[in-house]
Amino acid sequence: MNKANVKHKTLPEAPAWWLTPPTDLQAERANDTTGLSSAEARSRLATFGPNLFRDHQQQALWLQFLSRFKNPLVILLLVASAISAFTGEMTNFVIITVMVLFSVTLDFVQEHRAGKAAENLRQSVSVRARVIRDGKPLDVPVTEVVPGDLVLLSAGDMVPADGFVLEAHDLFVKQALLTGEPYPVEKHQGVLAAGSTDLQDATNAVFMGTTVISGSVRMRVVKTGTGTAIGAIADSLTRQPPPTAFEVGTHRFGLLIMRLTILLVLFVLLVNAFMHKPWLESFLFAVALAVGLTPELLPMVVSVTLSRGALLMAKKRVIVKRLASIQNLGSMDILCTDKTGTLTEAIIRLEQHVDPQGKPSERVLELAYLNSFFETGLKSPLDEAILAHENIDVSAWKKIDEVPFDFERRRVSVLLDKGNGRLLVVKGASEEIINLCTRYEQQGSDVQMPLDKASREQIHAEHIALEKEGFRVLGIAWREVPQDHFDAVIGDETELVFAGFAGFLDPPKASAGVALAALRDSGVTVKIVTGDSELVTQHVCAELGIPVAGVLTGKDIAQLDDAALRVKVETANLFCRVNPSQKERVILAFKARGHVVGYLGDGINDAPSLHSADVGISVDSAVDVAKDAADMILLDHDLHVLYDGVMEGRRTFGNIMKYIMMGTSSNFGNMFSMAGAALFLPFLPMLPTQILLNNILYDLSEVPIPLDQVDPDELRKPRVLDMNFIRNFMLVIGPISSAFDFLTFYVMLMVLKADETLFQTGWFVESLCTQVLVIFIIRTRGNPFKSRAHPILVGTSLAVATTGAVLPFTPLGSYFGFVPPPAQFYAILAAMVVTYLAIVELAKRGFYHWHRIHS
Repeated sequence: MNKANVKHKTLPEAPAWWLTPPTDLQAERANDTTGLSSAEARSRLATFGPNLFRDHQQQALWLQFLSRFKNPLVILLLVASAISAFTGEMTNFVIITVMVLFSVTLDFVQEHRAGKAAENLRQSVSVRARVIRDGKPLDVPVTEVVPGDLVLLSAGDMVPADGFVLEAHDLFVKQALLTGEPYPVEKHQGVLAAGSTDLQDATNAVFMGTTVISGSVRMRVVKTGTGTAIGAIADSLTRQPPPTAFEVGTHRFGLLIMRLTILLVLFVLLVNAFMHKPWLESFLFAVALAVGLTPELLPMVVSVTLSRGALLMAKKRVIVKRLASIQNLGSMDILCTDKTGTLTEAIIRLEQHVDPQGKPSERVLELAYLNSFFETGLKSPLDEAILAHENIDVSAWKKIDEVPFDFERRRVSVLLDKGNGRLLVVKGASEEIINLCTRYEQQGSDVQMPLDKASREQIHAEHIALEKEGFRVLGIAWREVPQDHFDAVIGDETELVFAGFAGFLDPPKASAGVALAALRDSGVTVKIVTGDSELVTQHVCAELGIPVAGVLTGKDIAQLDDAALRVKVETANLFCRVNPSQKERVILAFKARGHVVGYLGDGINDAPSLHSADVGISVDSAVDVAKDAADMILLDHDLHVLYDGVMEGRRTFGNIMKYIMMGTSSNFGNMFSMAGAALFLPFLPMLPTQILLNNILYDLSEVPIPLDQVDPDELRKPRVLDMNFIRNFMLVIGPISSAFDFLTFYVMLMVLKADETLFQTGWFVESLCTQVLVIFIIRTRGNPFKSRAHPILVGTSLAVATTGAVLPFTPLGSYFGFVPPPAQFYAILAAMVVTYLAIVELAKRGFYHWHRIHS
């Protein structure tokens, strides 16, 4: 059975289903421990369909193939072939139909293969969900989650479907996407009584697309795909990403070609009508001319080139999720990244646990350990370093509640009970913690001293001293609370007792300096955007020999409006103590300055910046929400890997540009000559079927372009699709092509005294040879003898040119109206082609010299 025709069943409509479990799902309670069996899960996947907002299942291949015939030019050609059949021109009918089918099939096969390869890569880094099947935890793609599945979630995970909370531990979920609530919402198990049907009140349910901020949960899936709350409003939530600079450029290129095509076609029709040439031939000629001018292979060349780029980048440990972002990576001139894992090894160790006087303190270590151990939010590398430093017995302690970490407060609190009293232990950014304290612990005693101005200055000095040595510093504080205090809230984080500091070291990555230099030499400036202090960041930069051009802190950014920030970002390369919204402001400021910005991030707080950047980059170990927002995934958190990706992006762009430059120079020049010839020739300069054959043979010669190498000079700096550059190149090279076409007209008419058929044959051979062989000149800005084309491109181009030259001597040539030219013609042709290529090479060098001076 064809899967494309399967009608997927949706769950029964049940508004506010979380108020009372739907009766037809009561049986699922039997699976609340062991989950579904694998067989049952497969059955439900077939019944309910994949867990997607829309039915993304591909059409049948034959339907995809037929959709190619929606192209207006293809329809026009088929109409023309039908008219030929009705008027008795069966040869034209067969030839046009066969060539249309061949062209459409070539385009379809190439794009289908490219799309399939790209999709396989995307699937390799797709977000997965942990479900319980057959009583065992199992990671499956989110698309394979089905109603009735038991799903296990923890901090940093995206909720894969709508469902009931069966078991929760300090569960806080951010559901702003659905409700607009800016703060995380606490969820817990239980059945709600009838009441409000608003999502905000569904405290016993979680919803697809929301994010677990802290805690953990075991949930039972009720709704998947379009049956979910987000699925019902997916069209309003799912916005197409803004077009890349390259997509805008190709669109403008298409509009330019379309305008020129319409003008030339109308000109030819009017001239032929004025000269009383046969209307059918004139119509077919005009249609064939339009086909010849249209870069119909551009979508295929772009798809294949981007897909091949994605495959090559995968070999370099970069997985591309959005193909169009490859070009943006090549055009990127600003890369914003955190220092952890980029400038450092991301191997964080707890090295210091000191009291306010800077003396080693086991008390500080114990409090930090208790906080990290009982915290249920997303464990940061600092938490892991604390827990790995020393194993402390916490059996006497019981957790009561928690205030999870958020990036505005920059701290986390846990409420603990030891039987003889309750303690709120707070850990976070040192300056934030100190500001919340009113007392501090005296060295070597239980005495608590008032935190006056002098002591604050002394504690601040100790903090600065640690940071200057390169330590990342957390502040540790606590307070006693009453025994009947059961719920921890933000308001409890006051009048704390400052215990001391925890200092961490993350060794600088030796290779980072070399990678940064390579990116800098290739025109990419790296900006460090971090929540760490400026002192720690400057210490790391000094150890790696990275010059610091300027520093902006979060406080500085908060005092600047957008216009002022756009000025300041150009002179700074360190942005320190910044929160997520400030990171996004920095990125938008760079974009407003005309930069193509990349952002490398892996945390929950990085999702807005990944969306805002021209190319969002994450790593395979990132949290779900970051991987989902990214355009590309690095399998290794290393700038060397990213540098390789940048180079591959530039190669991809360079090969696409070769096709565009060909289409706007030699090919356009030939079509312009064809239109001009209609002014003085008493017959058509080339038959419509000959134009179509010329065009399809030319297209065949261009198919291997995605395989071609790109000169090193082309990779040295970022490039964007510049329509002025393309137009100027067309105005320089196009007329040379036309001039040689008119020289061919002179040779055929005045030297060889050609009749209509010989003229058409001679010009077909000359135009095909010149426009195919000129690829060896246009494909490089340098010397074509030093820049070697890919062997397949060489072989295909020479084969096409040879086919065009010998075709008139074959039986097939007579069907296209060709006659064998005299030997003298081929001698003249050889001389003309060599001269033409030499003149184009000289013009090309002059053009690039002029462009360097004026750009």
